[in-house]
Amino acid sequence: MLRLGVNIDHVATIRNARGTPWPDPLRAARIAEEAGADGITAHLREDRRHISDADIDALMANLRLPLNLEMAATAEMQAIALRHRPHAVCLVPEKREERTTEGGLDVAGNEAMLADYIAPLRDAGCRVSLFIGHDPAQIEAAARIGAAVVELHTGAYCDLDTEGRFAERDAELAGLVEGAALAHSLGLEVHAGHGLTFDTVGPIAAIPQVKELNIGHFLIAESVFIGLGEAIREMRRKMDEART
Repeated sequence: MLRLGVNIDHVATIRNARGTPWPDPLRAARIAEEAGADGITAHLREDRRHISDADIDALMANLRLPLNLEMAATAEMQAIALRHRPHAVCLVPEKREERTTEGGLDVAGNEAMLADYIAPLRDAGCRVSLFIGHDPAQIEAAARIGAAVVELHTGAYCDLDTEGRFAERDAELAGLVEGAALAHSLGLEVHAGHGLTFDTVGPIAAIPQVKELNIGHFLIAESVFIGLGEAIREMRRKMDEART
């Protein structure tokens, strides 16, 4: 079955906008579990703009689902991951001025550094994932340095769909399909995510090599109108429908 990881970052974004304890990301994680999520994703940014260190402490202490900790490849984040030892660590590029993660990690241009960086995480029992584009050079580099997983960046595909640039969208989708096949052939587990909605999830969920989707912002946004549990159940339904 195709797994669904629910990203709860933007529950913390809403909380931090007012500086109150509400809404609580841990409560969102529990609702996600009840609604059929297979895992929880949280991105601890260097600037702590949404998820905080205390959130990670609470999730690790109370969460029953596997935690996928998204983070930049810095010494500070490595130390945090080694202290908590979450189920999975997903390395993402991070820039202070960005609104959200832009583009994929440049694995091919940083092979030696990333190989050294992920080794202790892997030794600590964390499944290391690299958030990358579908460029074959990046996928091949991810396999060479010993990552267990690649998460293919679906943001460009989703943006092109929203903008009505359907020929370019279809070309981007074809690239993702080819990238997933290549990664699988190299022994990598394939995940995908970023920007997925009810309207765009189907073709990504239908890619046979993809084992997990990580979806956050749209689910949190949709929960304003229909509730988080219902948004997750509907996403789960659309994913399953695409697989059958």
